[in-house]
Amino acid sequence: MPRRRPSRLPTPSRLARTEARLDGASFLDLHESWAWVVIISNGLAGLWALGAHWLTPLRTRALWWFTALAELTVFVQVIFGVILVNKYKFEFPKFHAFYGFVGMIAVAIIYSYRIQMKHRLYLLYGLGGLFVMGLGIRAMLVGKVG
Repeated sequence: MPRRRPSRLPTPSRLARTEARLDGASFLDLHESWAWVVIISNGLAGLWALGAHWLTPLRTRALWWFTALAELTVFVQVIFGVILVNKYKFEFPKFHAFYGFVGMIAVAIIYSYRIQMKHRLYLLYGLGGLFVMGLGIRAMLVGKVG
């Protein structure tokens, strides 16, 4: 029995899959919106950790969960940028990608110093979170087109 060739007519499921895909412009909007998540979450995590340096009641497990999630947003943002460049062939402004990768490296350095800086751990993560926030702001400003 011969095999049936797949129909070229759009079926409801095929239309749904097509509409669910992100095009380059939508993905760029996602990248730009996620930048605010990176900036705000790392700023809040940094301020919380700085507050915890002086105020013991702020030293909770939730601080570390929030800090970890805030730092992960940097990696997600860089992945979004890499997808924009490789899949959608976007050109990025000079130094924009640099600040993204420096943000990833900063998170790795902050994490690697946690043992040596145990006595100043909250200060390390507080200032580190604010530094990563600043890198995000700088990347956003450098990334403005026009």
